Amino acid sequence: MNLIRISTKHLLPRNNIYGFFCRRYAKEALADKLRLTFSVPYNILYKAQDVLQVNIPATSGSMGILALHVPTIEQLHPGVVEVIEENGVSNKFFVSGGFATMQPGSDLCINAIEAYPLDDFNLEAVNENLQKAQKVISGNGSEEEIAEAKIQIEVLENLQTSLK
Repeated sequence: MNLIRISTKHLLPRNNIYGFFCRRYAKEALADKLRLTFSVPYNILYKAQDVLQVNIPATSGSMGILALHVPTIEQLHPGVVEVIEENGVSNKFFVSGGFATMQPGSDLCINAIEAYPLDDFNLEAVNENLQKAQKVISGNGSEEEIAEAKIQIEVLENLQTSLK
């Protein structure tokens, strides 16, 4: 038993282990800017660009992410991703879903299924499409058509709320 204690003491010097973690943490603390990569399958909207803040529509609730945010992975539901750039300009994008990953060192990566500038949408067209989808659900549509209409309603209702 004493042999194990002696060998463990020599194999795992405690001061080196703690020193390793402290040095790593200190290096990450130096990254005081949030670096954003925001992409969709067909385009990169932001590529490793420094920003002040990003607000995301996570399934766990709306989140504001700043530099040095705790590492996390969040699923996005339909809603607005707001990117506040270093010059104070706010860009808003409507996303239909995706994932946001905050990594150590203030790196935020957002992968969305679809993302369009909020200004590209017309409230009247959204209302028309919402009424059409609601008619499909209340009508005699097939199971597949009803399932698609339910997805459309979820996305369009969130878009409608975002545009008001």
